[in-house]
Amino acid sequence: METVKKFKSYSLALDLVEDGRDIQIEDIKKHQLPPKVTSKSLYSDIVKIAWPSVVELTLTQLASMVDLMMVGGLGAWALTSVGLTVQPKFLLMTFFMAMNVGATAMAARYKGAGEQEKANLILRQALVLTLIFSAVSSIIGYVYAEKFILFMGAAEEKTLQGGTQYFKIQMIGFPFMALTSTITATLRGVGNSRTAMIYNLASNVVNVILNYLLIEGNLGFPRLEVAGASLATIIGQFLAFAFALIYIMRGDQYLHLRFNDGFKPDPHTLKQIVAIGAPAMLEQLLMRAGVIIYVRTIAGLGTVAYAVHQVCMNIQAMSFMNGQGFAVSATSLTGQSLGKNRPDMAHAYVHRTRRLGMSVSILLGIIFIFWGGKIVSLYNDDPAIVSQGARIMMFVGFTQPLQSSQFILAGSLRGAGDTRATAIITFITVLLIRPFLAMYLINAWNMGLDGAWFAFIVDQTIRSALVLIRYNSGKWKTINV
Repeated sequence: METVKKFKSYSLALDLVEDGRDIQIEDIKKHQLPPKVTSKSLYSDIVKIAWPSVVELTLTQLASMVDLMMVGGLGAWALTSVGLTVQPKFLLMTFFMAMNVGATAMAARYKGAGEQEKANLILRQALVLTLIFSAVSSIIGYVYAEKFILFMGAAEEKTLQGGTQYFKIQMIGFPFMALTSTITATLRGVGNSRTAMIYNLASNVVNVILNYLLIEGNLGFPRLEVAGASLATIIGQFLAFAFALIYIMRGDQYLHLRFNDGFKPDPHTLKQIVAIGAPAMLEQLLMRAGVIIYVRTIAGLGTVAYAVHQVCMNIQAMSFMNGQGFAVSATSLTGQSLGKNRPDMAHAYVHRTRRLGMSVSILLGIIFIFWGGKIVSLYNDDPAIVSQGARIMMFVGFTQPLQSSQFILAGSLRGAGDTRATAIITFITVLLIRPFLAMYLINAWNMGLDGAWFAFIVDQTIRSALVLIRYNSGKWKTINV
């Protein structure tokens, strides 16, 4: 009882229901809510976790948008330079981000089961894995930076130099970003998304300020161009790491880091994290491979087309934050519900999360369809870029409900530990359908950038349908982790 009172800020409607081990779940009618639990209280739980995540993720992506907007003032070459670094960075993030999926799911399970110390053990073990993976990735990325940018299709010397410089600086701050993401993942697992929002907000504010000072050399600071944008990013990331570390070292938090607890590898805990994380890692590798093939195809269309693609994909990525924010709720609440042996509560949460996410995504879609050109012009006012960008934003708008639905349902599956299914779906859609359909439409039908984005819509449609089929199968309810 003492723990419940101490950490009452994390209380949920789920806390009011009986442990599933003590009742016959099969006897509960479909869509029937337990006593004392209302639809309003479920929506409240969802929003309580989702809104800080949406704000945090949106602000993070907004900082990336500001990076591109400020860099875009240097010319299309600068936009392309920064754009070419995105997929190699994501590829190197694959290892620890996948382990974070396992950490989130297990922390949620233990929170639902009322086992605080085991949740804290998950945090410590996940940090050890992340430190190892990120340090190795950082060294690889720095040493082979130029080769990565060349592989991504850098066609001009200026673009190659700018992209290499930007990427090398990113690699210096890579471990700090990685460790922060792991802390964030475990905090989200136990339902604490507000803290991550606060320290990431501080990081993004610093990033934007330093962008202004270092890209163009304002207020007497040196003009560093794309290197300045990269340096601003890693300074902001270090600040976020410092704040996150200070927070979890406070003993009055549900998740807290005590160095005297030790960081000796715990085989059982590591096995749990890896069991969920390994399929997620495969999923991320497949996704990166597919996206790299896709992006390289687009890079062959020329600097202007690639700049348009990068701008529209950046806007698309920002719109992801709606689906990803609600997916955080779905992951945490599904994991906590299953930790309490209440799959009926997991379904009740997911059903309402999906409804909220779809409502927001439809609104975003309308905005992108009717005002997409104006949004693109914020990045670069080149008439060729704005004109083509306005057309591509029609595709971006159409995908909004699809991506929101699949993000939320996939988040629920990951919260249940059902990461193999999402890996298979990613293989089918992102690695096979999207890149090869894009190549066909571009090369055989001469559809240019329109063809690439039509392939993206097909990918999103099929992925959304397959994730829904997997969720409706109910197999996620019985997965042991």
